[in-house]
Amino acid sequence: MLRYTSQLLGITVFALTLIWFAGPGDADQLNAKEPVLWADTVQINVNEVQPSEPDSAAMSRENFFRSIKKLTQTAFNIRNNYMEDVDIGQIVKSGINGMLDGLDRYSVLMEKSSYDALMETTHGKYSGLGMMIDERDGNIIVISPIEGTPAYRKGLHAGDIIMEIDGKSTDKMKTSDASALMRGQAGTTVKLVVKRPGVTEPLEFDLQRAEIELKSVNFAGMIPGTTFGYVRLSRFAEETGSELREAITQLNGDGATALIFDLRSNGGGLLDQAKETAELFLKQGSEIVYTRGKYADSERHLKSERPPLFPPDKPLIVLVDDGTASASEIVAGAIQDWDRGLIVGTTTYGKGLVQQIFPISNDDSLALKLTTAKYYVPSGRCIQKPDRQFKHPLADNETEEDSIRVADSMEVANREIFYTNGGRIVYGGGGIVPDIEVERETWKPIEINLERKSMFFDFAVAYVTKHPDIKPDFVVTDQVVGDFKQFLKDKNFTYKSTLQASLESMEKTAKQEGKDSLFDNSFKAMDVIIEKEKAADFDQSLDYVRRAIRREVVSAIAGERGVYEQIVLKTDKTVQKALSILEQPKEYTKLITEGQHPDHAKN
Repeated sequence: MLRYTSQLLGITVFALTLIWFAGPGDADQLNAKEPVLWADTVQINVNEVQPSEPDSAAMSRENFFRSIKKLTQTAFNIRNNYMEDVDIGQIVKSGINGMLDGLDRYSVLMEKSSYDALMETTHGKYSGLGMMIDERDGNIIVISPIEGTPAYRKGLHAGDIIMEIDGKSTDKMKTSDASALMRGQAGTTVKLVVKRPGVTEPLEFDLQRAEIELKSVNFAGMIPGTTFGYVRLSRFAEETGSELREAITQLNGDGATALIFDLRSNGGGLLDQAKETAELFLKQGSEIVYTRGKYADSERHLKSERPPLFPPDKPLIVLVDDGTASASEIVAGAIQDWDRGLIVGTTTYGKGLVQQIFPISNDDSLALKLTTAKYYVPSGRCIQKPDRQFKHPLADNETEEDSIRVADSMEVANREIFYTNGGRIVYGGGGIVPDIEVERETWKPIEINLERKSMFFDFAVAYVTKHPDIKPDFVVTDQVVGDFKQFLKDKNFTYKSTLQASLESMEKTAKQEGKDSLFDNSFKAMDVIIEKEKAADFDQSLDYVRRAIRREVVSAIAGERGVYEQIVLKTDKTVQKALSILEQPKEYTKLITEGQHPDHAKN
């Protein structure tokens, strides 16, 4: 019994002591697609000198350890006196989660799967086949093979249905389980049985697993018809700095006179890579970011330590949106504060908390991710939005999206004013407010449901199968739109319009009150109106439908690069706004020196 008690005491004291003495750290980020760790920043290396502890804190240490005794005594009593056997490990985890519950939403207990996902994201590589997959209608579907990988070289296509993996049926299988089966040590083989649309018999593929690198730079190239370069950066991982340096060197060699740097939906990543990225544009010696934590000596400043690769005399525009977070906000904020470039898009997410990873188990099964400081850009603005820090309960009938929407509706006029190095006004309150705002496109109900139900993707797969010689400059004609309409009918596509949802609510109320028969004819008449409304919805969304069809067809035949070359650079609203600014050098100079009045900032 003594052995169990001492083990439990050791675990508890170790965990709590780490929390008590946690020091400041650098940053790193996990993929936004991981829901718990969205837009997160973390420091993994904890081998550093911890800040000194104030005298007042030292005086309370005795009370602290007295409080620990309450925890250990409770665990001891549960272990020995509860009416049934209990899982001690689960009790300890519950206790840790309870302690974290009162902290910010980014301080969490990480189990091995989350920790491994973090490591994979920051290292930017894994061993597998190299394709994006998803579970749809009980099937595992290939979304896109990654260029240069075994899946790409063997000829797997977007839309292929993976029926078996090494003899195991994928029927009703989860995406995570299918992914786990296809991953493994590089050099080993895996057999896939695939059903391809338009092909009668299943296809068998023997693929050899390889080391798959996850690129940070999704696209880099010159914008056709201009002397401007464009770089799309999706995350900050270990190789981000070298990838960007290579891309910008190439653009400099191609004669780029200006650059559009796209950080939209970039959830962040490693702080050292954010520093390397900012160094590509800022003058040597320029401050990039600083942190402030609990203790006076925890403040740390990061400055550019080498000359910029993209010269300061070349115009720079950074694209951001509400998915731009953490390390991305550090880069955008530093560029804005030093008047090095213009920020175009929508106000960024507002994730500016420094976090540190503390292993808390000998077998690496558990780790503590703890917030230790906040980020500030050179003007003194804190990146963190206050409302996004704490784990506060939502109000009645309020969703997380509602909470975020309210937070993002803060008027610029109500924000605290700061100044750039050149004296331009910039705004605090969390996130980076762009110099030029370009509102994000909002989807109508029909558009949301067409995307949600993969109608564009599925149509593109079928269309490319029937037209194998189609080229990336494919044009969506009226005939193609007609084919898409027929495709929707064949698929029995349906959705609820706003009017239909309201009518169903009325019908439900009438039925509950026993008055449905009184309104029966009225409801039937409304059904006819709703069908006409849906037909009108399609016509009103025709421009979106054409663009979405073209996007998916180009993706199916030319991959991600084709989408950037044919779609993003030619039709993206925010890219086009950036281009219009760069094409007017006097306007760019005026904006970068004088700024823009808030009343005229929205476009």
